[in-house]
Amino acid sequence: MILKACIFDLDGVIVNTAKYHFLAWKKLADQLGVNFTHAFNERLKGVSRMESLETILKSGDIILDEQEKEELAAKKNNWFVKYLNNMSVNETLPGVVSFLDDIEHNHIRKAIGSASKNAGLAIRKIGLEDRFDLIIDGTMVSRAKPDPEVFLKAASGLGLPPAQCLVFEDARAGIQAAHNGEMKCVGVGNPDILGEADVVIDSFSNINWTTILTLLNSK
Repeated sequence: MILKACIFDLDGVIVNTAKYHFLAWKKLADQLGVNFTHAFNERLKGVSRMESLETILKSGDIILDEQEKEELAAKKNNWFVKYLNNMSVNETLPGVVSFLDDIEHNHIRKAIGSASKNAGLAIRKIGLEDRFDLIIDGTMVSRAKPDPEVFLKAASGLGLPPAQCLVFEDARAGIQAAHNGEMKCVGVGNPDILGEADVVIDSFSNINWTTILTLLNSK
C-alpha cells in the first residue's frame, strides 16, 4: 500500500467546530420546538446543511416550503459564523500540528475535504491555512457524504489516484464516503461510533505517520 496524501475532514478532526454546529443547530431546534441532544447531533456529522435541517424538521413533523427552509438554514449559518469568528489558534485539536509536521517530514501531501461551507474561514482562524495543499469544502461539491465527491475532488486536485490517499474522519457518513471512493480511512474519536473505519485513534496526541502505517498494516 503506497500512500502519498492525507485528506482531513475539518469538524472534529482538525478543530472542534463541531461544538459550534451543535450550539447553532440546538438554538434553531429550540425555536422550532424540537428536542435536540448531543446524540441527535451525531446524526448530522458529515451531512450537508440542508440535509441536517431536513432531519430536524422531520423529527418535529414540521413541513415548510423551500423558501422557509432556506431562511432557517441561513439563520443557523449566521449563528455558526459568529461562533467561528471568535475562534483562536488554541482551538486546534491536540496533536494535530505535530502530526502535520511529521507527515510533511515524510513528504505526504495534505488536503481538507469538508462538507462545511465555512472550512476556509475556520482554517484561517486557527492559523493553518498555509499547512494544506488544497481545501475542498461544501461550496465546491453538490453531493453530501456518504457520497465520495468531496474526497475524490481532493484526490484529483492533488493529482493522485484515490488509492494513494488516506482519509481522516470523525463521522460514520465520512467513513462511508471514503470507502465509497475506494480510500482507506482512519476514524478519529469514539470506536463505538467509528467502527467501520480501517483503524480508529482517539486523537492525534502521541500519533505520528509511522504509527498510522503500523496500525493500517496490522489489519
